[in-house]
Amino acid sequence: MDYIAYLHKDKHSDFGVSFPDFPGCITAGRTLEEARVMAVEALTLHMAGMLEDGEAIPEPSTLDEVADDPAMQGAVAFLVAAEPPEKTVRINITARESQIEAIDRLARERGMTRSAYMVQSSVRVVGKGVRSRSSVAGR
Repeated sequence: MDYIAYLHKDKHSDFGVSFPDFPGCITAGRTLEEARVMAVEALTLHMAGMLEDGEAIPEPSTLDEVADDPAMQGAVAFLVAAEPPEKTVRINITARESQIEAIDRLARERGMTRSAYMVQSSVRVVGKGVRSRSSVAGR
């Protein structure tokens, strides 16, 4: 979803970012690019915290709805694309020790955890349209 963010900049300050739909969610960056990246990270983390606390994620406001917001005074509005994080699920798998060692080595080479590597690899294979069970299982 795309949420409205306000970009504020005072002389001799960093670029500040706030979100009208998420009071208390603020961040900053020394450059415009850093502020943009930090905005996505801050919003994603804020939504994760809300979900952990059992709070609902609001629908994005429109520019018309925030037009009279005093916090928008002197700010530039821009859109930040962020999705509420999904809940992770722990699973157990069975594999030969040599297979796990190979997976761990490949994961380390890519700077990933075992779980992240396995999920990313599986999604990539399925995404390429591999339908043969023997191809996926390595038989």
